[in-house]
Amino acid sequence: MTANSAVSASPAVSAPGSQGRSAEASPRSNPARTHEVTNQAPPLVGHDVADDAVLLEGVEREGAGWYVADLHRVGRLAGSEEVRRWAEEANRCEPLLRTHDRYGNRIDEVEFHPSYHSLMDVAIREGLGGAPWADDRPGTHIARAAGFMVWSSAEQGHACPVSMTYAVVPALRSAPQLAAVYEPLLTSRVYDPGLRAPEGKRGLLAGMGMTEKQGGTDVRANTTVAAEQPDGTWRLCGHKWFTSAPMNDLFLVLAQAPGGLSCFLVPRVLPDGSRNTFRIQRLKDKLGNRSNASSEPEFDDTVAWLVGPQGQGVRTIIDMVTMTRLDCVLGSASGIRTALTHAVRHVRHRSVFGAKLIDQPLMRNVVADLSVESEAATMLALRIAGAADRAQRGDTRERAFLRLATAVGKYWVCKRQPAAVAEALECLGGNGYDEASGMPRLYREAPLNGIWEGSGNVNALDVLRALAREPECLEAYGAEIEAAAGADPRLDEAWRQLRAELVPGDDAVPGARRLVERMALVLQGSLLVRHAPSAVADAFCASRLAGDRGLAFGTLPAGLDLATVIARVPVAAC
Repeated sequence: MTANSAVSASPAVSAPGSQGRSAEASPRSNPARTHEVTNQAPPLVGHDVADDAVLLEGVEREGAGWYVADLHRVGRLAGSEEVRRWAEEANRCEPLLRTHDRYGNRIDEVEFHPSYHSLMDVAIREGLGGAPWADDRPGTHIARAAGFMVWSSAEQGHACPVSMTYAVVPALRSAPQLAAVYEPLLTSRVYDPGLRAPEGKRGLLAGMGMTEKQGGTDVRANTTVAAEQPDGTWRLCGHKWFTSAPMNDLFLVLAQAPGGLSCFLVPRVLPDGSRNTFRIQRLKDKLGNRSNASSEPEFDDTVAWLVGPQGQGVRTIIDMVTMTRLDCVLGSASGIRTALTHAVRHVRHRSVFGAKLIDQPLMRNVVADLSVESEAATMLALRIAGAADRAQRGDTRERAFLRLATAVGKYWVCKRQPAAVAEALECLGGNGYDEASGMPRLYREAPLNGIWEGSGNVNALDVLRALAREPECLEAYGAEIEAAAGADPRLDEAWRQLRAELVPGDDAVPGARRLVERMALVLQGSLLVRHAPSAVADAFCASRLAGDRGLAFGTLPAGLDLATVIARVPVAAC
């Protein structure tokens, strides 16, 4: 019997009111018609993430124009279908803790999906880890910052160990003998995973262990203790509360020594190839950042080496913290820009009530407002990276600016990421709430950088400390603002008002957040007025400095050139 004869032999099903009509007269179902897809944006794959005027102009302006061709190569890879699959698999197939082997031996290893290793391999190979410290070219740290932004747009979880490997080098230099051994491997472009003796590997990754259950941000409350040994090593005993990437090779750890809180280098594997005691009690079940393993390690007679003087652990490790805070700013700026790109691509292709969403006035206001936020965040992130690069080359003014601007940027840009990503997700509506869009992963990731390496209050208080104790920081910040003097009266007035508040008194703490927010906005305004198209600077000054704006995105005042603002969104959004 053929398929057609089977259908014709089936009993006819009559629709209501069709009694007496022949089966041939009955309507036939055609399910394929209901699956025709129209009015949807095409997938955002197969594009160059680095094809972004704001990013490219910033790279050139800050002194790394020589990197643009490589940046485009990283951008094309970041926008590929293959890397999108890596990102999805690395987050869906989360790290798995193996505390013991089949025989009952303690091994404390974490297994990752192959896609995680693929992401890490590209990041290290492209010099996004410690490589800039081994490259004397001007602009090296700016190039690395731009590459970090582009590559982390694909997946942010694996960026954590990459960031810590970059950040550990200046802190480790407080112990020249240790740096001589480990720095060449930390600056390697070879990703060499697995627990083996460090000196036998082709490249190393680093991590950091500061926080504990009873202290959190208050690291001076740490109870991990260190005892010196006759051979010059130390032994640690304690339990850390949040230590990311436990399969990294080396960790900087804070512990109480006889001379006070001190910094120590803890390798997972000792020089003789034996395992150091690093008992992973559990992996954290986090809101986002699922591809990255964050752990609670226990130290029990764990071998360590002192880094820097006893009693100066915070001062020693703060060099590492400063660089990871810079990466928090870079990561948040990247997250905002990625979400914006998805939103604008959707509204350029989606029609509602007979017109494209992008052509509807209220939606144009929303995406233009997000565009202004994103450009300001990207420009500030790259300016701080430029300061970091020049500070490494002995520029004292840039070092002072970096000290203050990193804390200001860490506070504000990381604060803006959750709100901006949420608004971008809303532009996609229900489509954005679906995991297949990638937006939920961006949304879960959004609060992270505001928490890691010091939450909002920590950074706001850090700004107050810098203002009170390091007058050269305020001088460098003021010089950056005044470089735009006279270019926009709204910026001039905002700076006049802010300047009167920048000598904090005894009662400054309750208003620290408000002060730092204003410092960030005035700094972003100065950068935009000098370097962005006038339409973008005008929209920023009108809405962020003059105060003519609501509390939500999409409340820009009338009379602005929104078309030019939106045109600054990455090409992939078209």
